[in-house]
Amino acid sequence: MRVAWLTDPHFNHAHAAAWDAFHESLVAVQPDALLITGDISEGEDVVYQLGRLAASFAGAIYFVLGNHDFYQATIALTRRQIVDACGTEPRLTYLTNEFEIPLSQAVGLVGEDGWGDATVGDYENSPVRLADFAHIEDFRHGDAALRKHQLQMLGVDAADRLRPKLEEALQRFATVIVATHVPPFREACWYEGHTTDDLWAPFFVCGKLGELLLEVAAQFPHRRLVVFCGHTHHPGTAQVTDNLTVVTGEAEYGTPRLTGWLDISEDGCHWSLP
Repeated sequence: MRVAWLTDPHFNHAHAAAWDAFHESLVAVQPDALLITGDISEGEDVVYQLGRLAASFAGAIYFVLGNHDFYQATIALTRRQIVDACGTEPRLTYLTNEFEIPLSQAVGLVGEDGWGDATVGDYENSPVRLADFAHIEDFRHGDAALRKHQLQMLGVDAADRLRPKLEEALQRFATVIVATHVPPFREACWYEGHTTDDLWAPFFVCGKLGELLLEVAAQFPHRRLVVFCGHTHHPGTAQVTDNLTVVTGEAEYGTPRLTGWLDISEDGCHWSLP
């Protein structure tokens, strides 16, 4: 089984020629499935773009959402709309809302959106203010003084959703692929060949997911965990433990392109990047 990986396509920034070039590259690879690790588009356009992908690609589409996908709405409302869209198109699978997906007898797939959860780095002294705070209703109408707690709870919720399906998948499969949007470790949060500093880390690392991944990697030392994520638009690979690898994908606004390919077999998962 061959899975094409796509992260941070931001289709709302892509002109028609860029979309056509992306679609042609997808057809040329002829994958069995497409895996998207968030930031598909923004607001109501996310459902439209997922429908457009389903209409132009015959395989299964597995995805999680990124922070941009929640713009112009609340987080809860966006997730309900996405679940409804998947209900009308069976080839769309919102991994945050699903338990493990078998890709082979040896390889399973789970996913969770994740969030920059203010648990890594120096939130109090950071000058960073994301556009999320103006464009996602939960933040725009919330108390800025409580924002750190709000971000932390999003991280807690992400870990709580992922834990049962991750533990079940590790009991079933020798290799478990974890799809998420936000890097779960500072070591996997890349920018121009370097990893993040304390000022950006609160918004670009989902520390609670990282804590969970370290816990289950130690609990299942003979299983392999491979995490695919995006969010930073810069590539890198982090070998966090002997059995836990995090691959962060590259992206460019206005030019959606395949991030890489996952080859799934009974021996496990092997990936390649352009």
